[in-house]
Amino acid sequence: MKPLTLIACLLAIVSSSCAQTTRTPPDVQTRIEQVEESLAGAVVLEGQKKWTLEERMKFYHIKGLSIAVIKNYTLDWAKAYGWADEAEHRKATTETVFQAASISKSLNGVGVLKLVQEGKIDLNADINTYLTSWKFPYDSLSKTKRITITNLLSHTAGLTVHGFGGYVPGEPLPTVPEILDGKKPANSEAVRSMFEPDLRVEYSGGGTTISQCIVTDVTQVPYDQYMWRNVLQPLGMTYSFYTQPPPSTRKASLATGYMSDGQELQKKYRIHPEQAAAGLWTNPTDLAKYIIETQLSWKGKSAKVLSSANTKLRLTPVRDAAGLGVFVTQRGSDLFFEHGGANVGFRCVYMGGVESGNGVAIMVNSESDGILQELVNSVASVYGWQGNYGGKVKKIVTLQPAQLKALEGYYELEGNKELHLQFTSKNNQLILKQLWDGREITFDAESELEFFNQQRPFPLKFSKDASGKVSQVLAFERDTWKRVDGFMPSKP
Repeated sequence: MKPLTLIACLLAIVSSSCAQTTRTPPDVQTRIEQVEESLAGAVVLEGQKKWTLEERMKFYHIKGLSIAVIKNYTLDWAKAYGWADEAEHRKATTETVFQAASISKSLNGVGVLKLVQEGKIDLNADINTYLTSWKFPYDSLSKTKRITITNLLSHTAGLTVHGFGGYVPGEPLPTVPEILDGKKPANSEAVRSMFEPDLRVEYSGGGTTISQCIVTDVTQVPYDQYMWRNVLQPLGMTYSFYTQPPPSTRKASLATGYMSDGQELQKKYRIHPEQAAAGLWTNPTDLAKYIIETQLSWKGKSAKVLSSANTKLRLTPVRDAAGLGVFVTQRGSDLFFEHGGANVGFRCVYMGGVESGNGVAIMVNSESDGILQELVNSVASVYGWQGNYGGKVKKIVTLQPAQLKALEGYYELEGNKELHLQFTSKNNQLILKQLWDGREITFDAESELEFFNQQRPFPLKFSKDASGKVSQVLAFERDTWKRVDGFMPSKP
């Protein structure tokens, strides 16, 4: 055989071998197709068929979506759909990176626990013990109680600044101390006490940004470099980075952000110097590596970054469902750790079960987040996960206008006079408006006093007082809101 012919044969063999190794097994392909065809909201209306992924991407104006599904502590499959950038005709692939938004907090939690594991910081010490480039200015609102790193990671520090809007590329970027003090060019308020620590969970991206400051002050290494060397690289998250702005060498892999109507975001995306809270760029395939390592570490079968003991510490709720950079929920016999994310132009979610070895990560370059839960519901249904993941069959009941009118008005969260809901009605539907952020959610009637949202598991159950007047509502399955007649919302 001639040398060139031999080489050609060898190349053909290698090519054939590669093709065989990358071919999707029939059983996996079946599961992929089932997931793509079984999307559902929190409920399924009587006689309603489930949606396809293609239908829902079109419905929500989703340009690009990426998903990774974990089965028995192993990546079962990963796939991307649509566009990373429609105008540039760049298709989304499993290598395309999206803004992880608040999912950044979960990996930050791993990085902080690594310092605890090395004995460099104490989770329960006063944060000012480790802060050198900036100090937290305690005041009377903290009631002389010291804030700890545990408080920062579990949102129990009683701090302000829920989240961050980011910066348009080309705008001046603030330093972390400027962000924490709310000084220009920072576009967010100063991070300060809202109430004393350990009182309740109050989500604070500002508190997570203080933990970023602690990491850099203790290690004397830029945050993105510390996270790469100590978390991302050891986990094999090779596509991921915290660098802000993104390196020019990664431009071709970045997803462009879009608004909920499908309009491209000005200059493609926002920059987040609040790296720990919102600055991670990643993809579901990389997030699956983090999820699987967390699951195996919990079981004592791996310790690429954290020991089993420290992983369990991270996944132990400090208060309610809030762990250290994660939220933890018991579903049947399985314990799930999870987090969602919402940056301008991007939405995402991940969850993993430590006992089952199941999990999923989904990212979209859109502000429409309804598809996330619908796709999670589909995965949970196809893979037989324990717990409530939607799909309950319900029938819409038609109410008289007077019945809906009796529910309208303002309601105040029991124990918190600062939070209010407003209910109005239209076209046989009840509309809930959150007065603190203006968000509206539409509900259908199941009975005169019970309502459901078709996309999310947010039921409402109203109650009447002895006189027969509606007096309160149980909302979001846990919070009681008392009716407040005569309430007038303050003008913005």
